[in-house]
Order: sequence, then C-alpha cells, then structure tokens
Amino acid sequence: MSSIYQIYGRDAREMTLRLLEAANAFQLVPQGGSVALKPNLVIAGTPESGATTHSGVLSGCIEYFREHGVKDISVIEGSWVGDETMRAMRRAGYDKVCEHYSVPFFDLKKDQTRTVKTAVGPVDICCRALDAGLLVDLPVLKGHGQTLMTCALKNLKGCLPDREKRHFHAMGLQKPIAALGAALKPRLIIVDSICGDLDFEEGGNPVQTNRMYLGTDAVQLDAYGRSLMGLNPEDVPYIELCEQYGGGKAAWDPGDVISLNDPVASESYPKPRGIAARLTRNVHENQACSACFAALVRALYASRYEVKDEIYIGQGWLGKSPEGIGIGKCCKSMETCVMGCPPTAEAIARVLEEKYWK
Repeated sequence: MSSIYQIYGRDAREMTLRLLEAANAFQLVPQGGSVALKPNLVIAGTPESGATTHSGVLSGCIEYFREHGVKDISVIEGSWVGDETMRAMRRAGYDKVCEHYSVPFFDLKKDQTRTVKTAVGPVDICCRALDAGLLVDLPVLKGHGQTLMTCALKNLKGCLPDREKRHFHAMGLQKPIAALGAALKPRLIIVDSICGDLDFEEGGNPVQTNRMYLGTDAVQLDAYGRSLMGLNPEDVPYIELCEQYGGGKAAWDPGDVISLNDPVASESYPKPRGIAARLTRNVHENQACSACFAALVRALYASRYEVKDEIYIGQGWLGKSPEGIGIGKCCKSMETCVMGCPPTAEAIARVLEEKYWK
C-alpha cells in the first residue's frame, strides 16, 4: 500500500510545498517530461466557498517543480457543462497565479481529444491530460448531489470534452468515472480539504476542515476521503469499481497515513448533513448532468415552499411527459418545464415561486 502524507493548516501554498517535499514528488517526473496541474474548477466559484481548489495549491506545485528543474509546467482544466472555464479560472484567482509564474493555462473544452479504450468502451479524453509527463490531480474533497462525494477520481471528469461529460451521465456516472480513473491513472494527487463543502459540489456551505493530503494512488486517496466523510463503500461504489478496472488499490491502514504536523484543533472530521438527499426525495433523476442537478438542488435549498409535485430531470426523460415539473431542455415535452441546458437555479426558483405562491 502507498503512503498518504497529511498536513494540517490553512496556508495552501506552504502546506503543498511541505507535502511535495516530504514525498520527494519530483522523482515522479520522467526525465525531461512535463507537469500538468489539474485542479478542481467545476464552476466560477471561489475556493473559500468550498467549491474549487485553492490557488495556493497551484503556487506551491509550480514553485516546487521549478526548483527541481521542471521547465514545462501548465495548468489544465475544463469546467462543467454550462459554465465557462476562463471565467471560472479568473474567479478562483488562477489568472494571477499563471501570470505571476508565467505558466500557461489551457481550457480543455477547446483541447483536441483522443479516443481511448476503457472498461466501459471508447472514451474521448483531452490530449493535454493524456500526453502530460506527470498529470497532477488537485481535487477538493467535497460532497456531491448525485455521487455523495467527489475527490480524485471524479475530478478527472474535467479532462473530458462536454459531449463526453454528457455521455458519462447517460451511462450512470459510477462505471464511467471508475473507467476514466483507470485510463488516466494520475501518479500524483494532492487533495485540498481545507474548507470543502461537504454537501454541495458547487460550494456555498464551506466546512473548515483544515487539512490536505498527498498520495500516488487516486483510488486509495478517494477511499481515505470517503472514510473521513463517514461514508461507506456502498455509498460511493465507483472507488471499488476503479480498483476492479485496474486503477489502483482502495485499501489503506492508519499506519499508511504520515502526518507532518499536529491538528490545529480537533482531528475529528465533520460529516455531511445529507441535505441534497432530503431535498430531492420527490426528484426522479435519470441521466442528469451535474450542473443541471446541482442547479435544482440549489433552487430547492433556497425555496420557501414545500415542493409536493414530482420533479423530473435528466436525459432519460427526453420525449416523455409524466405529470409534474421538468427541469432542463431534456424535459421539454412536459407541460411545466424550466428550460435551459442547464437552467439556472434562479430560473428554477422562479418557476417554484410562481407555482406555489399563494
């Protein structure tokens, strides 16, 4: 089993540098090879909101690899369907980091792709992720409305073009996430768990957990993160599926965790509140994209009304018209539908307001 290096604090840059130094991470870079940093930049949100990787993680990585002679360093990412990557990178402060260190940022929505054989069939993956000498996965440990958690493996979904992201949702997420993890198999992962939102992947309810950790096996690090969040293997099955597909080993032991300092407060990790599950008890989700589903959850969270209607969302409802409220253009056949791809949380909230206002 691989070692997991862990550090407590709030200074993302300093914590990243210490983790990389402790792990001698430069040894993972092939001779003359490039380093591609893949943060979590799913939406145009700030790291402080619990949604995106802290810019200090990028700064620490760039400084460390530069000090060890790596010249070809880049930041690569593609935000989720419905958001603009460059707007998101500016919101997270990555533009200032890239300018300061003269490091290019590549929007993977505009990247060329190559078809790769995976456990679930052929998948189009962005070339900059495939061709990196060392792909460094920089996820945020946080909650997710559909998969309960997102970390190292699911963060790799940003290495897909939008058409493939939609295809992943049509396949049900669990198996394709696992297959992508086995296909890309990043050899260095640094998890930003300073203040991830443990309920919503798009942030808004950050929980100060004050830690980061590093490893070389994305499957193991996801299993460790799942344990921290108090979730069980059956709650997040894509982790063991990725192990079955050859992506890594899920097993870890407390002895594998090497702490570089003491916790700043209690070492106990807060648990998700299960808000998304409660809010979506009347929701019939069938192959919904993450951005669309997250907008619905956010609208339900902000609603002042008890929503009693059945709600339908996802590609699986295309052409069908059950009685209730449809979310997104996939549900345009329904009598009441909030159009958009994805619709905004504000648009969904307006429809709920009109329907339930007395």
